[in-house]
Amino acid sequence: MNYDIAIIGAGSAGLSAAIYAARGGLNTVVFENGLVGGQITQTMEIENYPGFEEVLDGFTLTDRMKKQADRFGPEFKTEEVKNVTLDGACKVIETNKTTYRTKALIIATGANPRKLGVPGEMKLTGRGVSYCATCDGALYRGKTVAVIGGGDSAVEEAMFLTRFVKKVYLIHRRDELRAVKIVRDRVFKNEKVEFIWDTVPQEVNGENGVESLTLFNKKTKETSKLDVDGVFIYVGIIPNNKIFENQLNYDDQGFILTDENMHTKLHGVYAAGDIVHKTLRQVVTAVSDGAIAAFSAEKWIQENEHKFE
Repeated sequence: MNYDIAIIGAGSAGLSAAIYAARGGLNTVVFENGLVGGQITQTMEIENYPGFEEVLDGFTLTDRMKKQADRFGPEFKTEEVKNVTLDGACKVIETNKTTYRTKALIIATGANPRKLGVPGEMKLTGRGVSYCATCDGALYRGKTVAVIGGGDSAVEEAMFLTRFVKKVYLIHRRDELRAVKIVRDRVFKNEKVEFIWDTVPQEVNGENGVESLTLFNKKTKETSKLDVDGVFIYVGIIPNNKIFENQLNYDDQGFILTDENMHTKLHGVYAAGDIVHKTLRQVVTAVSDGAIAAFSAEKWIQENEHKFE
């Protein structure tokens, strides 16, 4: 046995789990093939994380989490997990470098932005098509952009873009926003934001960069073109569940089902953060999930220690 607890993913949930597991005296490893901190590192302003009066950016917050975790000594490995076997007493993790065995596993692999799937989107990704306004917004100073979506992320990022751009078109397939009231109220007051309702993009146009969008109005059935310099897409997220395929229970969108202790259907296997079926995906809920998962895993190991002898 290599480890007591292995954690796949070093976003907010994974870092929280690492803090609790390592602080509990467990031999802990965290696998992360990308940037430590996960998607929250792309967020410019966090104003609703308890305990901080100042507005933080996501990178700063998760950097503090990583430094706090380091105090307790978990091992961080920059390796890609290629396959896992979860149904035995020992969980087997195969990476691009070697194979590990662990008593308990915490899945914190998060989720990725959903694509529109329209012509021109993939061709112009990185050349005008973006899924992160906080990453690329400053590149569009004085320009005109479109934001696709109507949820919290779409509206908040549209507001963020108004710091740089001349105009934001917020394009939504329905006739009202899905964002929470406080966010809706803010965006409706912003003169730089213009709303295009009941409309979906059909194509992203341009050769070396975005030049326009072809739009389809679902009510009038009319097609039109909208000149823009950039497109920011927020139409949902896809759970990173591929390596666990057919081993766990999922909801109809592929998010892992757990109980209140973050336990999956398999003994010794837990999930936390954006990969989990839940109603709210925020930093505060992710770190809560991670703490619960680590605590539950520790208790499970103690109760089943005889199985690993």
